[in-house]
Amino acid sequence: MIANLVQLAAEEEQNPLVPPGPELLVGAIAFAIVFFFFWKKLLPNINKVLEERREAIEGGIEKAEAAQTEAQSVLEQYKAQLAEARHEAARLRQEAQEQGAQLIAEMRAEGQRQREEIVAAGHTQLAADRKAAAQSLRQDVGQLATDLAGKLVGESLEDSARQSRTIDRFLDDLEEKAEAAR
Repeated sequence: MIANLVQLAAEEEQNPLVPPGPELLVGAIAFAIVFFFFWKKLLPNINKVLEERREAIEGGIEKAEAAQTEAQSVLEQYKAQLAEARHEAARLRQEAQEQGAQLIAEMRAEGQRQREEIVAAGHTQLAADRKAAAQSLRQDVGQLATDLAGKLVGESLEDSARQSRTIDRFLDDLEEKAEAAR
């Protein structure tokens, strides 16, 4: 029994965390085969995929920077065009105001000229009408005066030359008195 216990004690001295030698050797060979397989087959593929991703990311960043630079230049061009358009609009607005003021001045001058023409034509027409009215009045007054004088005298005063001179002299005297009274 003691021999059994010694044997058991000898067996117990072995550490349970450390595997026996042959298992350790088989495990190391299996690990080497798996490591060799990963190193030769999977690791290059993984590195290749990682490199492609890195290049894609760097390329994307470069493209994004290029796009941002291009967008910035397009924005600057747009701002320049917008400023130019605003300047052009202000210039056109100023021209329109100047043309409007000039057109208004021309229309006022034309209106003034037409008004003066109308007033002058009115004065001319008024003078002609006044002269025609005076002439008509002279004839009518002369005829009435001759008829009245003929009725008073009882004779016909038909001598037109004498009649006309008498009427003209009478009316001229009336006009001179009217002008003197003014």
